[in-house]
Amino acid sequence: MHFEMLHPADQIIMIMERIYGYGMTTTSGGNLSILDDNGDIWITPGGVDKGSLTRKDIIRVKPDGSVAGEHKPSSEFPFHQLVYKNRPDLKAVLHAHPPALVAFSIVRKLPNTKLIPCAKPVCGEIGMAEYGLPGSNELGEKIADVFKEGVNTVILENHGIVVGAEDLFKAFMSFETLDFLARIEIKGSRIGTLKSLTKEQLELSKSKQQIYMDEFMTQKLSSEEREARATMVKLIHRAYDQRLFTSTQGTFSQRIDHDSFIITPYGADRKYIEAEDIVKIQGDYKEAGKNPSRSALLHKLIYEKHKHINSVIIAHAPNIMAFAVTEQNFDSRTIPESYILLRETPKFPFGSPFIEPGKLAAAFTKDVPVVIVENDCVIATGSSLINAFDRLEVAEYSAKAVIASKSLGNIVIIDDDKIADLKTAFKL
Repeated sequence: MHFEMLHPADQIIMIMERIYGYGMTTTSGGNLSILDDNGDIWITPGGVDKGSLTRKDIIRVKPDGSVAGEHKPSSEFPFHQLVYKNRPDLKAVLHAHPPALVAFSIVRKLPNTKLIPCAKPVCGEIGMAEYGLPGSNELGEKIADVFKEGVNTVILENHGIVVGAEDLFKAFMSFETLDFLARIEIKGSRIGTLKSLTKEQLELSKSKQQIYMDEFMTQKLSSEEREARATMVKLIHRAYDQRLFTSTQGTFSQRIDHDSFIITPYGADRKYIEAEDIVKIQGDYKEAGKNPSRSALLHKLIYEKHKHINSVIIAHAPNIMAFAVTEQNFDSRTIPESYILLRETPKFPFGSPFIEPGKLAAAFTKDVPVVIVENDCVIATGSSLINAFDRLEVAEYSAKAVIASKSLGNIVIIDDDKIADLKTAFKL
């Protein structure tokens, strides 16, 4: 999808539907705006249900201050206007109240962008603006002052978040990534001591470049590959809607035959990805004109080493990632389903997927279908795409249950005798 080709009003509707639909703002909360090339500011209205906005609800404020539309502009229009005035490089502003980031705003702390490698590159530096009366020029000035420092992401004391960017989708990417980070940090702090990435590790992550492969021209697709692409797209959309990964982070792949597999592309919006966006890898070649995920080499090695694995998923689901950013190990011996599907879930050092991909690939066995990579991701494998996806879901929901149990008492794991019964009954 070419988001930038949409009318500003349609862009605002599309992003607000995502923000509201994923519980990241309320019926009356949050506002979005776009600065058009002619100086017009398109903005969400004040006092209108954010869950049912239509194109005609979006307001256009012209450079002379005149307003076109059926409603009044958002009461917080003043700070949008001031941000654009002070930062002419920004063309979109997003403001919302997602619970995880509100939690940081009401304790007046900034999320730790060194917990996962994608946070700092996507979100940049984060600032904090002093409290101000909503809709007031005072609040607008306080927010604009932080933006003047070159910061694009600002937490508002006892309020929410404001993100500016060169377009509305990039603003949403930063917003969504920071919300993911905030949820990971909150959940991690409940189970153990948080571990930040070192300066050297962050630099190492930056060196992980897009992979370069020779290309091949795609021939006619087999019915099996068409079906595989359609199934993959359906599950990618489901995984995104379940908040198992963000719009641009998270990778699915599926084996097609002994020498080829299909994989998600690099940087594509997972919400709207289509079958034609999926990239085929054949031997050492990639499908012409497309860029596969930067983890394609790891997927390739896993398939080469393990004939029983036909699908691989890499994700950053917040609950299981709590174990990736702390010293705590994840134990699947909580309920039978968790143990049956996950079994051993070892943790590997940060950087393993691109420093020692062969060693990491070799770790997957029938008893180790899922691994956690410190401060990075969870990797689930399976005999099919739905099997790998099931394991990812079970890992995330099991981790969520473990975190919730911390407020109830000590966990009682399934003992060795009962584990032996499970192995016998389910031929593990």
